[in-house]
Amino acid sequence: MKTLKLLFVNLLIFVILASPALSQNDTNATATPTVTATTAAPTATATPAATTAVSTPTVVVTTAPATPAVTPVPTEGKFRVGPTVNLRPVTDVVEKNQDAIVELYMDNSDLNDVTLTVEARITVPSGIHVYGQGFGLAGAAGVVMGRFEVPPGTARTISVNIKADESARIGSHSIKFTGLYYPGANKDNYQPISLTYPVTVKEASKEIPEETPAGTPKGIPGFGAVLAIFGVFAIARLLSRKP
Repeated sequence: MKTLKLLFVNLLIFVILASPALSQNDTNATATPTVTATTAAPTATATPAATTAVSTPTVVVTTAPATPAVTPVPTEGKFRVGPTVNLRPVTDVVEKNQDAIVELYMDNSDLNDVTLTVEARITVPSGIHVYGQGFGLAGAAGVVMGRFEVPPGTARTISVNIKADESARIGSHSIKFTGLYYPGANKDNYQPISLTYPVTVKEASKEIPEETPAGTPKGIPGFGAVLAIFGVFAIARLLSRKP
């Protein structure tokens, strides 16, 4: 009996002593759990960038129709390319056995379709004589004229000889070339010519050709005698027909 009581008392003491510990254990057991807030990393939602519409201009290439080749139509009475008319010196001294010589050069381009017509005049001072193909002869202190035609694509050179007689002044002289040129027969479209050629007379020329008007042929030697003989035969034939 005593043993039971003693056991009961010990049990009671044990319970009393164990109560605070049990109470503390229960408190720890029922403690509110600490909630660790885990912040979720924000999910970056990719916002599509706004697309800027770049307008590409449309280039429209317009092909012009091919221009047909234009064939030049010859213009009547006109030059496509201006002709050349000038003087080319050869010698500029007049001596006893030497003439001063100058060339009148004319060139008509092959691009032209009309003939180059040149009307030239040569004016000479006193005591000076000139002669050349197409000019005939010019008297002292006179004027000689010549007319020349140069077809397209050709050139022509007229050589002019210059002499001095005993009355010519020793020293420098000027030979003047004047006139005009024009296409074909179109004189309304003329261009003037004005050229000067200096010569020096050192002494009179040995021989001066016989001067005749331009375009007039010189006399043919013996032509008068032939004409006289022909006249005699004609008269004799007429007389022989008389009854």
